[in-house]
Amino acid sequence: MPLIRTYSLYFAWLVALAALVGSLWFSEVAGFIPCKLCWFQRILMYPLAVVLGIASYRSDRSIVLYALPFSLIGIGVSLFHYAQQKIPGWADVAGCSQGVPCSGQYINWFGFITIPFLALIAFILISVFLWVGRNESA
Repeated sequence: MPLIRTYSLYFAWLVALAALVGSLWFSEVAGFIPCKLCWFQRILMYPLAVVLGIASYRSDRSIVLYALPFSLIGIGVSLFHYAQQKIPGWADVAGCSQGVPCSGQYINWFGFITIPFLALIAFILISVFLWVGRNESA
């Protein structure tokens, strides 16, 4: 646990960076068009990749106060999006009215891993890493 606490900013940044690269790969290489909720998740994730990288480099743990709300809101958006994909009847709850439907599933690995699920895991990991390392002395 001391290792995780010491390098928590670095780990959070790596997760955010992997999520950024993954989302760009899905849209730009695989050709998956992001839905409205996917865009909201990107809006919350992309700044984290930048600010956590800078904070990791500078060992600036004060970023936790600013980054944690982004990841916690991201958890909520991803969970809602995942529910729209996996819970019958939720597909019509404040869903996408134009373009790609939010209930669509470009991937469905092992019957439960979808793109919003991957984003949910990334936001949870970032939140945990930020919380665990919030008081580590530099």
